[in-house]
Amino acid sequence: MTLTEQYSDTADLPGVLPVFPLAGAILLPRGQLPLNIFEDRYLKMVDDAIRGDRIIGMVQPDGDEAIAASQIEGKKPPLCAIGCAGRITSFAETGDGRIVITLTGIARFRITGELPAMTPYRQCEVSWDEFADDLTAGHDQDKVSRERLLEILKEYLDTHGLQADWRAIRLSSNETLVNSLCTISPYGPREKQALLEAKTLEDRNQMLIALTEKALRELTPGDATVQ
Repeated sequence: MTLTEQYSDTADLPGVLPVFPLAGAILLPRGQLPLNIFEDRYLKMVDDAIRGDRIIGMVQPDGDEAIAASQIEGKKPPLCAIGCAGRITSFAETGDGRIVITLTGIARFRITGELPAMTPYRQCEVSWDEFADDLTAGHDQDKVSRERLLEILKEYLDTHGLQADWRAIRLSSNETLVNSLCTISPYGPREKQALLEAKTLEDRNQMLIALTEKALRELTPGDATVQ
C-alpha cells in the first residue's frame, strides 16, 4: 500500500485543511508536485503538517487581483472553490532556511468555509463528497483517448524542439500520463483550474488536447522555428 492508498473513503480525510494558495500550480490525485517553501507563514504550515497528518490543500487564488494579493502576507484574497489535497511524501531542509517538499495528490475538495484561524496560514472547511472517485486509483482510465494525446504531445514537443522519455511515457498508466502532463503544462491559472475541475479523467484529457491544439494553432511560422 502506498502512502496515499490509506485514504480509501472520504471519511478518512479531514474536514479542515491548511491551504496553500499558489497561482498556476495544480495537484491531481496520485500526481506529484514539488514545492520550494521559503515564506515564514508556509514554513510554519509545513512544520505543523509534518507534526500532524501531513496533508495540505493546494488551491489557486481566484482571479488576477487575488493572485497579486496572495503575495502579500496578511491578505486573504478570494480562493477558487476547488482544490486538491496532497500528503507530504518527501521533505528536506536546506542550509538557507528553505524547505523542499513533494506533495502526492490524494483527492480534490470543495471549500465550504474558512476558519478564523490564529495561524499565519489559512485554514478552510472542505467537502470531499463530489470527488469520492478520486480515491480509486485509475478510475475510468480505460476511457481515455490515449493515442490522440500522444499524437498531440509529439507534435507539441517537435514544434518546440523538446525531448521526452518515450519509454517512460509508454509504460505510464493513462491516469499518470494525463495528470502528469496537466501538472507540468505551460498553461495559465485559468486553464489549469479548468483542468483540475474536469469531471472525469477523459474530460481532463480532452481539455488538455484542446488547449494544446489551440496553442499550436496560435503559433506563427516564426514561433515554430527552432534556432
